[in-house]
Amino acid sequence: MKIGLLECDHVLDKFQHIAGDYRDMFPALFPELNFELFDVCNGQFPSSVNDCDAYICTGSKYSVYDDIAWIQQLKTFVKRLYKEQKPFVGVCFGHQMIAEALGGKVQKAEVGWCIGTHTFQVLKREPWMIPFQSEFNLLMLCQDQVQILPENSTVLTQTADCPIGMFRVGENMLGIQAHPEFPKAYIQEVIRDRIERLGIEKVEKGMASLSSQLHRMVIAQWAHQFLCRSDLQSL
Repeated sequence: MKIGLLECDHVLDKFQHIAGDYRDMFPALFPELNFELFDVCNGQFPSSVNDCDAYICTGSKYSVYDDIAWIQQLKTFVKRLYKEQKPFVGVCFGHQMIAEALGGKVQKAEVGWCIGTHTFQVLKREPWMIPFQSEFNLLMLCQDQVQILPENSTVLTQTADCPIGMFRVGENMLGIQAHPEFPKAYIQEVIRDRIERLGIEKVEKGMASLSSQLHRMVIAQWAHQFLCRSDLQSL
């Protein structure tokens, strides 16, 4: 199964020694999947939705509502993926892109930045959530959140500060607001580098939260099983 990685940003050079770029982090999270890279933030898109069996969309420093040519092109591409029922997982910016492209709304959250480890509660159990657990911890680094869902959406998880932590549109589009691809060492350095931007109170709380256990690999299994359901069902 070939997965198209839609790269919506790149890790700054000064942080790449930690875990590489997004093109390194996602294959490390899903070592059993075959990735093809598409640098969409630099205008490199698949020629067709059928270039790959499924797609994963990364996070980004940009907002999905920014009026930038490649973001508008990505919205059009996501609409085509939805129409063609291609499996798609969006992470952070990718999660928000699903909402914005399909008729929802993304804005800056009233709570401001969500950084560090956050605990998500599962609101609806799905068959691909194996091994199942009713709550899990993942890293967050965002201030935009999905505020209005597209039609045919189901909210799957939430946190105290993020009511739409994970959601599904139809059967083939899955949004994950958090960052299962981030190792702690990476986000720790990013937080330290952005103290002025994030605010000392948020930084101290976020850094303290990093002592909590993460469930990155559990969510990676869920996302893998979501993407590969059609293959599994045909066996």
